[in-house]
Amino acid sequence: MADLTPQEKIALIGENLQEIMKPEIIEDVIVKQNRPLVLYWGTATTGRPHCGYFVPMVKLAQFLRAGCRIKILLADIHAFLDNLKAPIELVNYRAEYYKQVIVALLTALNVPIDRLEFVLGSSYQLTPEYTMDLFRLSSVVSEHDSKKAGAEVVKQSENAPLSGLIYPLMQALDEEHLKVDAQFGGADQRKIFALAAETLSKLGFKERAHLMNPMVPGLAGGKMSASDPDSKIDILDAPEAIKKKLKKAYAAPKEVEGNGVISFVEYVLLPVSALKTGEPKFVVERREGEPLVYSNIEELKKDYIADILTPQLLKAAVTAALTTLLEPIQKQYQASQAFQEIEKKAYPPPAAPQKKQKKPKDKGTRHPGAAAAANGAPVQAQPDGSLKGDKATELSVGKSAEEAMEKLDLAQKEVQQS
Repeated sequence: MADLTPQEKIALIGENLQEIMKPEIIEDVIVKQNRPLVLYWGTATTGRPHCGYFVPMVKLAQFLRAGCRIKILLADIHAFLDNLKAPIELVNYRAEYYKQVIVALLTALNVPIDRLEFVLGSSYQLTPEYTMDLFRLSSVVSEHDSKKAGAEVVKQSENAPLSGLIYPLMQALDEEHLKVDAQFGGADQRKIFALAAETLSKLGFKERAHLMNPMVPGLAGGKMSASDPDSKIDILDAPEAIKKKLKKAYAAPKEVEGNGVISFVEYVLLPVSALKTGEPKFVVERREGEPLVYSNIEELKKDYIADILTPQLLKAAVTAALTTLLEPIQKQYQASQAFQEIEKKAYPPPAAPQKKQKKPKDKGTRHPGAAAAANGAPVQAQPDGSLKGDKATELSVGKSAEEAMEKLDLAQKEVQQS
């Protein structure tokens, strides 16, 4: 906002963050250089976006209010580097779906998005310049340090693919190729941010600031995850589904630590109210007595510990507030055929499960139908957007570099035409 002073902008940028690395960089840009802070936030286009995305969206909205320029990296290459969570032919469709959802979320928060720019990772991460910089960076980062950096972000598995080591290097290198002053992400990415701070200067690149949101618990307790349907509410969930999931949500009486429902009020509903009306406000209706009205999270936590605000009252109030918040987004989806079509392309429904068949006798390899039998188990889509089955790897990465590039190119063209 034009009427904010430099110090007010800096305060808004830092609000509700867990940590800022190199805050002097932010102050230098805003106060001394007197220009907008340019930052990026990246998201790998894997599983379906859920209501946990409101947490970074609130911060992006605050950054926009503080006059920042924001680049949102739709990290399609990262999506299948992270243990093949997204097949190549789907990553661009998912990137377009993510873009539609993010625009809808920010529009619902009533913030201007004219200083928002979307960048598809493959639009520059496949260039000779980027590839050479990646080789240069890989020559100064050890296997141990790269694995350590990605430990909380990249899916860990026994005998993990080498792609998990490339992922943190690319996230660090993106800062230089996106030409930003800062990178924003969750506190789980701190080790990647530290890797960027320690290594980019070795290639002659400037150091950036890093801004970190706290990790907000999911509805089931613990980290909110796209692979756990009970820990999240989908952006397109109907009111009855929202009510059902929140009823099952973890919210022990009088306990505020690890309470995902209270965290959602703290990091989403109160800040959203402030963005939309200028004042934070969360209302809890009661059958008897006046409604409970909270303007800050400490008052709410105090009443929850005292059992004045019960889990039942809290869940009902969050259900009502979230349903209202999602209503314009879902109306936008229902009114847009393009939005609906890209969602179906990005997340095609899984194939119907096949009936269990008797184990066939070994007839050798020359009988009719042998080729079909050799194709293996059908590939099934998982809740987190990844594939499982005998042909999953082939579908995810392609049989050759040429096929992989062709899949990316064809998907990109189709997305642009839709």
